[in-house]
Amino acid sequence: MSSILTNNGAMVALQTLKMVNKNLGATQNAISTGKSVANAKDNSAVWAISKVMESDVQGFKAIKDSLSLGESSVSVARNASETITDLLTQMKGKIVAAQEENVDRAKIQADVVALRDQIGTVVGAAQFNGLNLVDGSTTSTSFLASLDRDSTGGVTPSSINVAGQNLSTGGYAAKNVFAGSQGVSGLGDVAAFSLNGGGGTADLVTDEAGAAVAGPPASAAGTFAAGDQITVNINDQSVSYTVTAEDAASTTTGDIVATALKTQIDSLGIADAGGTLDVDYDSGTAGTISFTNGTDQDLVITAQYTNAGSGGLGALSSIDVSTGSGASAALGTVETLIGTAIDASAAFGSVEGRISTQKDFISNLSDSLKSGIGAMVDANMEEVSARLQALQTQQQLAVQSLSIANQAPQTILSLFR
Repeated sequence: MSSILTNNGAMVALQTLKMVNKNLGATQNAISTGKSVANAKDNSAVWAISKVMESDVQGFKAIKDSLSLGESSVSVARNASETITDLLTQMKGKIVAAQEENVDRAKIQADVVALRDQIGTVVGAAQFNGLNLVDGSTTSTSFLASLDRDSTGGVTPSSINVAGQNLSTGGYAAKNVFAGSQGVSGLGDVAAFSLNGGGGTADLVTDEAGAAVAGPPASAAGTFAAGDQITVNINDQSVSYTVTAEDAASTTTGDIVATALKTQIDSLGIADAGGTLDVDYDSGTAGTISFTNGTDQDLVITAQYTNAGSGGLGALSSIDVSTGSGASAALGTVETLIGTAIDASAAFGSVEGRISTQKDFISNLSDSLKSGIGAMVDANMEEVSARLQALQTQQQLAVQSLSIANQAPQTILSLFR
């Protein structure tokens, strides 16, 4: 049946043309934006996921900046501590030279003072953007390292912590804590003596009741306080003990320090084919450790006191090689300080390496996220090109089909001629 009111063919052709035009519009939009999912209307689920991932990428850009700042800050601190290690090594060479009798110790002491001042300059200058990790002003700091997203969508920041290393030379307060020790000779904060192999003996007395020393170097009367540290070096090995508040409140602080040091020295297990280093606590004299060298080798034992308020290199101010006993004691002191500087360099180097690794990981992670986002929302341009040509052909055919369908009612006129 033919009708001039209802043209089914034209309606079908028109619907087909509308669908083709809609698909052609979507294809043209993909070409102009480069995305198959340009907004939430295109695919709400994929669009939502991609936007979350894009926000993470932006966050990781900020994290990379934070890590770059942290890497630079730690690098400055590491370079400073390595420079200080080199300067202390030079100082050790001067101190070793001062062990000889036929040398001008006054001139050597002047060189030691110059090196000490240079170390102070390095410590003061080792800052980046106002952050100094070696002068004792910063106990610890942290740098944003990652954003951790869990399965529920919650985000938790994580950081890399950097411990400050106190390499300052200030805050040193001398006390006569080794006044009864062999080899002190008026040097109230250091003790030094040698033990001949095969039976050499000596005592180390941590005497917290020592009288003030006029000096040089001068020292106050010895009274231990919480945070005070005593370090004992035996050749190239070292032990230390830090006085606690409970220790300082005791009437036998020297005994506590001595027994604690004895336990640590015993744990070193110094021995050879000739025998062992025997360490005993002498209960007859307060705070006394007695050494008997049963080994075949000669041992050099030094002790260094550092007060609680002193910088990590505060003991530098106690080094005085102008006398024989001072030169002997200074050797143990500088060994301890070199160890402090090396430990600081190693700590900074470890953290710097960790920050560098994390920065590389964040960069690679950002690239992976960008690739994932692209896989979800970017248009396949080869596919879109092929679809465009097909849809343009369909559009032309649909227009022609609609034109033919619109001409169908014209045939009805022939029935009325």
